Amino acid sequence: MSELENILREITPLSPEDSFLVFDRIKASFDFPYHYHPEIEINFIYKGKGYRRMVGDHTGEIGNIELVLVGPNLPHCWANHKCKNRKTHEITIQFNQDFFSQSLMQKNILKPINNLVKDSIRGILFSTETAEKLKDSFLNLSKMNSFESFIEMMKILNELAIAQDKTFLSSYSIELESFADNDKMKIVHDFVHKNFENKITLDDVASLINMSNVTFNRFIKKRIGKTFVNYLNEIRISYAARWLMEKNLTVFEIAFEAGFNNIANFNKVFKSIKKTTPTEFREQFKGVKKIE
Repeated sequence: MSELENILREITPLSPEDSFLVFDRIKASFDFPYHYHPEIEINFIYKGKGYRRMVGDHTGEIGNIELVLVGPNLPHCWANHKCKNRKTHEITIQFNQDFFSQSLMQKNILKPINNLVKDSIRGILFSTETAEKLKDSFLNLSKMNSFESFIEMMKILNELAIAQDKTFLSSYSIELESFADNDKMKIVHDFVHKNFENKITLDDVASLINMSNVTFNRFIKKRIGKTFVNYLNEIRISYAARWLMEKNLTVFEIAFEAGFNNIANFNKVFKSIKKTTPTEFREQFKGVKKIE
């Protein structure tokens, strides 16, 4: 995990005997460094309008109410930014990846939660409606006894799992996508991640899995819901975004290393995906504290 070397690894107080931990706090500011930990985390923030959210290579300003699920080892933090309220209510829940046993997670009744946990590796933002719906559950959680809080936690996870308004935050995850060993998509995925800095044509990738260009286009659209060019650009931009946060290189150098030979095209593609320019993106992460 070389990409985590300069980011604080938080040691949480969660022990193997704990089901989960609940931190219920009124905060005047958010000053914890950009960090990661192997535990899964739910963050509920109330009356925090103006704080900045940073998850993986995503950054955004939050509204009055915030609900985010952060997966294992995904760097994240919330920063003061424009928030003027000094009584923000923050509730954080942390639980281990083995909160449920593997055999239990395969039961039909828990499959939605299992999928939710798998998807959390990119960070998930839930809508204001979902956050409002679950507000009382979060506010009451720390006031319940152990068994009651466990039941309430199960209800929260189920509501998050079935919510229809999820938004993935980071364009990359620490754990790359997994495919079956004999899956053609795995061959494409591995090839692109190893060669994205070079020129890659449709012919190159289609021939790799013995398909014509037309057949490959249909295949890739069906598997991941986007064209190969969009898929390739998203991977290149995800690496570029990481390097903008972590490397002391110019924007031009990063564009070239990410496989873009034209800086204007890089800027255009970056802004279309990240909704900000590379320079602005780097500026947003300048105030983030890291442990060197």
